[in-house]
Amino acid sequence: MVYAIEEQALSLNSNDYWHWYYQGKLLNDKKHYTEALAAYEKALAARPHDYWSWYNRGKVLQTLGRYSESLGSFESAIKFRPNDYWTWYNKGLLLLEDLDRYSEAIVCFDKALSIRTEDYWCWFRKGDAFRHQEKYPEAAECYDRALKLRNDRDYWAWYRRGDALRYQKEYHSALYSYDRALELDSNSEWAWYKRGDVLRFLGNYSEALLSYEKAALLQTNDDYAWYNQACCAAKLGKVEVAIDCLQKAIELDSSNLEIARKDSDFELIRNKQQFQNLLSRT
Repeated sequence: MVYAIEEQALSLNSNDYWHWYYQGKLLNDKKHYTEALAAYEKALAARPHDYWSWYNRGKVLQTLGRYSESLGSFESAIKFRPNDYWTWYNKGLLLLEDLDRYSEAIVCFDKALSIRTEDYWCWFRKGDAFRHQEKYPEAAECYDRALKLRNDRDYWAWYRRGDALRYQKEYHSALYSYDRALELDSNSEWAWYKRGDVLRFLGNYSEALLSYEKAALLQTNDDYAWYNQACCAAKLGKVEVAIDCLQKAIELDSSNLEIARKDSDFELIRNKQQFQNLLSRT
């Protein structure tokens, strides 16, 4: 009913900015994004220097996957309100997540942080941008700043901090980060899996095996978790466990058979008959 009333009003006020602007918001709320875009463009025809219509047009274009146009819309919004946190943040998010333009995203996040210094999301996303650039010390520092703003009670910042430290081969610190993440979400398959990775890199195959087991319990179709269980079990001389896990990994992805044939992790059990029988499959 509200929608019909708005349409009638628009037909009578076709050049009225406010009617088109609110129609755009209404259509956006209803997830009619193409129609919302048309409404915002009508609003801008009536008032071309309007920040909010440019900003909302940018959000709608992003939702529609029209990223270059979305970027242009955010840039127009910034011209009319250069010190608005939200436009800088969303422009940065677009550059980070949709356009893979990480250096430009960092510039946007820095601008947003100059306006709102203590903002968790900006620090977290800036960390993501550095991580994608493989600038892991800078990424870890950003995640640390984000954690301070959440009193160290944020799963994602701990998890991503672990990733950044793992890539720096700071395995003990990465392990601590994954453990903290798991305190906040014990059902995170990937945190258990990556915890297994750093334990394996540290040579702690027994604990790594337990972590991979937990990951596989949470996501039974993850062939990586099954394969790495097999690797750890083989390192520990647990032949039957290694073969059972490797067989499961191969069932999930047959390419694991060829990988296992060349993998040095299986050297301790390579001459065992059960292992040879598994490898002899074609």
